[in-house]
Amino acid sequence: MDKKIAFLLLILVSVTGLFFLLVEPVAQPKKYLQFADQRMLFGINNFLNVVSNLPLILLGICGVVLTWKRQLVHDNFSVTPAYLTLFAAVMFTGMGSIWFHLNPSNGTLLWDRLPMAVVFMALTTALFAEYLGRPLQKILFYPLLLVGAGSVIYWHITESLGRGDLRPYLVVQFLPILCIVLLMVISRSRFTRSRDILVILLCYGLAKLTEYLDQQIFVATTLISGHTLKHLLAAVAILILLRMLWLREEIVNL
Repeated sequence: MDKKIAFLLLILVSVTGLFFLLVEPVAQPKKYLQFADQRMLFGINNFLNVVSNLPLILLGICGVVLTWKRQLVHDNFSVTPAYLTLFAAVMFTGMGSIWFHLNPSNGTLLWDRLPMAVVFMALTTALFAEYLGRPLQKILFYPLLLVGAGSVIYWHITESLGRGDLRPYLVVQFLPILCIVLLMVISRSRFTRSRDILVILLCYGLAKLTEYLDQQIFVATTLISGHTLKHLLAAVAILILLRMLWLREEIVNL
């Protein structure tokens, strides 16, 4: 086994094991369903939190079309549909989020998180293959999709049983970020514009921060909440990903 792959696997297993060892089961906070901005406009509940998902849907559709037409630069066409799956999942994330914000509940939240987990896993597969070799696509793609979807289903089942546990979903959401950063440190992509990935991760980090500061941002601005900004920053991250895939080139000497 390649030493770089072995190192990443060791980090992944160690961090995951420590997390489950040191952290008690994490239930879904009740306040997560109580948004700072609950204004109704045009008869739509949580209006801005709903419509701020439209950019995600449009970008997801755009990504699916461009991938289908092979106008984006990657090598997943003939091996696994990693980027096609990613952009389709982005589209469904926007749709699921709209449904969730129209009727906030753990039941509707399932359909927001399920495609989002697929986005994380598809991107992780694509980047591992780009940094460590094409064969990893076949090895990682479907198992990681199952892990991502399984983490959300596990949360939903435990929540319905009254002992909710978000830990697997939190691992799926944040561990890939650590792995991607490590990839960029220990290896080199076969494509240009890899620094765009750092900007994408920054946008995601800001999205999580604004989600956490939902109430404070709404009080400070009186116009827009942190949760709405989260959706818009997520859309910016996808836009940067699309731009990266459109503009980059393969490094032929690797």
